[in-house]
Amino acid sequence: MSASAREFGVSRAFIGAGCNRIVNNVSWGACGLVAFGAQNAVAVFCPEAAQILTTLPGHKASVNCTFWLPNNKFAFKAKHLEHHYLLSGDADGATILWEYSLLDRKWTHIMPLPQSHKKGVTCIAGVIISPTDGLVASTSSDGAVNIWEVAFPSTSGGKCNFTLLESIYVGLKPMVALSLAELPGDVGKIVLAMGGLDNKVHLYCGERSGKFVRTCELKGHIDWIRSLDFSLPTVTDGEPDSILLVSSSQDKSIRIWKVTERNSPASTKGTYKKEEMSLASYIEGPLLVAGSSCYQISLESLLIGHEDWVYSVQWQPPLVSSTTATTYHQPLSILSASMDKTMMIWKPEKTTGIWMNVVSVGELSHCALGFYGGHWSPNGDSILAHGYGGSFHLWRNVGYGFDDWQPQRIPSGHFAAVSDISWARCGEYILSVSHDQTTRVFAPWKNEASLQKFDPWHEIARPQVHGHDINCVAIVKGKGNHRFVSGADEKVSRVFEAPLSFLKTLNHASLQAISFAEDDQLATQVLGANMSALGLSQKPIYVQAANGTPNRNGSDGFDTLETIPDAVPVVLTEPPVEEQLAWHTLWPETHKLYGHGNELFSLCCDHEGKLVASSCKAQSAPVAEIWLWQVGSWKAVARLHSHSLTVTQMEFSHDNKMLLTVSRDRQFSVFSIDRRGFDEVSYCLLARQEAHKRIIWTCSWNPFGHEFATGSRDKTVKIWAVVAESTVKHVTNLPQFGSSVTALSWLGLDCLKNVGLLAVGMENGLIELWNLSSIGGEVTEIPDVTASPAVRLDPLMCHVSSVNRLAWRNSEKCADCRSMQLASCGADHCVRIFEVDVD
Repeated sequence: MSASAREFGVSRAFIGAGCNRIVNNVSWGACGLVAFGAQNAVAVFCPEAAQILTTLPGHKASVNCTFWLPNNKFAFKAKHLEHHYLLSGDADGATILWEYSLLDRKWTHIMPLPQSHKKGVTCIAGVIISPTDGLVASTSSDGAVNIWEVAFPSTSGGKCNFTLLESIYVGLKPMVALSLAELPGDVGKIVLAMGGLDNKVHLYCGERSGKFVRTCELKGHIDWIRSLDFSLPTVTDGEPDSILLVSSSQDKSIRIWKVTERNSPASTKGTYKKEEMSLASYIEGPLLVAGSSCYQISLESLLIGHEDWVYSVQWQPPLVSSTTATTYHQPLSILSASMDKTMMIWKPEKTTGIWMNVVSVGELSHCALGFYGGHWSPNGDSILAHGYGGSFHLWRNVGYGFDDWQPQRIPSGHFAAVSDISWARCGEYILSVSHDQTTRVFAPWKNEASLQKFDPWHEIARPQVHGHDINCVAIVKGKGNHRFVSGADEKVSRVFEAPLSFLKTLNHASLQAISFAEDDQLATQVLGANMSALGLSQKPIYVQAANGTPNRNGSDGFDTLETIPDAVPVVLTEPPVEEQLAWHTLWPETHKLYGHGNELFSLCCDHEGKLVASSCKAQSAPVAEIWLWQVGSWKAVARLHSHSLTVTQMEFSHDNKMLLTVSRDRQFSVFSIDRRGFDEVSYCLLARQEAHKRIIWTCSWNPFGHEFATGSRDKTVKIWAVVAESTVKHVTNLPQFGSSVTALSWLGLDCLKNVGLLAVGMENGLIELWNLSSIGGEVTEIPDVTASPAVRLDPLMCHVSSVNRLAWRNSEKCADCRSMQLASCGADHCVRIFEVDVD
């Protein structure tokens, strides 16, 4: 089989990504899927599978908010819909409409909404009026609120149409929260609630296709309004006569407002009998006039229980009370999420009608800083929070006849640019580092009963939680325990070693039963790690200490409010939840490597695990030196001088005889490396050459030879060869790409000698695979390398921002040429793994 005859199929195996840290960024749809913004992409995940299904490209700025049509509130109206729609708004003011087909599970980019906002979109809300009609409102920091009429297609092949009804200018204090609802009793009247920086709730009334008029405002909150949500009409004597509006604020309180038709049964009879006996009697507010109808607004209740800003409130979605889905019941149940790290469910007491907090769940880890939003599942049995750490938290009510909310598995990932990745030496897991100051381990969690093509991947450990943005990482590939070296925005490289708890967790993930002797090596003596107060060093926790005396205060690890609690290393028998990852899966730091004068930028390890090379940010030749460290003793054994600016990437040849470095100075260098003894290394600069017209971002060796590739900001990839182990000759160029080349990874196919597969990642997020085949020749001759495109990955599968690193799994040997895995990471916060099959 020749290189050109091969055909490749590429499928998505895994996406890891965190949520943008902003309010209104998450939406749970009636279809059961959750959408959220991950940098410039809209990510969609399935809570049942705990896997991110796809990311949708199209935005040119960070995604601020998402909204499903229909969302969880209107799930009872979505039983027979074949297509669901998703709106997403970004920091530039653009709003994009997407269509999701339930039958074939495919996404279609419909259109960006015309007449978009001039500044960032902050909130999108909507109401479904009929199977073919709805209204959507969006607000922005430009001070405008746009109201759109939505016409859903009546046939399967039709299109969804948006018509701008009105744009309301609200002044210099923009609105940040919206909610829409149908007024009870009078079909066709719509009420719009908006709240923001002036601490008031403003109510506007209008028709489905008419002008919205400001009717009244609700006062009471003393700080910014952060969230608003209308219930569906509540029923009295068989007639819908009132709706409830819940509002939350930075003043830590929640208010419930009741909107009742003046000639309705509720307003003529007065309050309910049980409420006449309660302390929470109605406080009458303003009147809302809608055409010929008049509605009385009253303060139903004031809920106080949170200790910090309440960012989100949401009514429990209606429950369908019959199989025909024509009638529904609106539960009197509210979910609130706060920056005090808790979510609460509020319900009125049966006897007094006083609203009480009946459920409280939250995150107890020290590194959390609260929740930005809370969401109900469409059927009301699960609640989802997204937090300051870009993380999701899901609880499901597993009790029968009583509340028993238990944490569930949920997708996770970085919430800032992922700067580097590295495969474990045998490909058991992948390690990623990010500017979110964490290091994470993702691994496939095997399940004997699973019939899926791929084992589902999960985050199984968070070895390093740091105080600086982490720029680079290298896994030590030699024999011995799992170790890695990371470099951050500091002048020190740090070495970490896997503890016993991680080794046992890895066994559970891979379904392997490996026993560890308790006195075998350091790894079996160290159970886990503790964090220091500044978040820089992680101290080991030893097996003897863990089995010894309990904490002096008898608590579960919390000494005082001022100190960080002791970690409790855990062996995971199933994929962990966020609370376990954030605190109980740390690795101990074993060494610090001092020497560089600036922030670390690049790291690599040789293929025997004996040498680690490091470089830092540099603007002069003395600072741009490359340090070589001896693994084990961690002594600096060499300092290599060649470049005058930052060395952007380094890689050892696969026979470990040469080190290739590329730099911002547009040059590459090839050093010969000779190990004379245990801690003696000699080196020689074989070649230094200006290879490109712009910065060289990336390089990669041919695993079966001394050819290598370089990729540059000048949008080119060049192939070079080391001839006679002394000089470097230019071999060929790949055709120019459409964007800067930022990542390369060369895979050698063992079953096809002299044939390789080069993965090319670009600044626009796209990834391409190229066939490279070399035709013989002596060692002293320049090989004849031919390049042909193998496959261009679907943009829906790729990153939406710069690809920072590419890495083939087990790139040294690929015994099975028919199935390979490629990992990538990017500035869009994503770690991605692709399955590459040869047809």
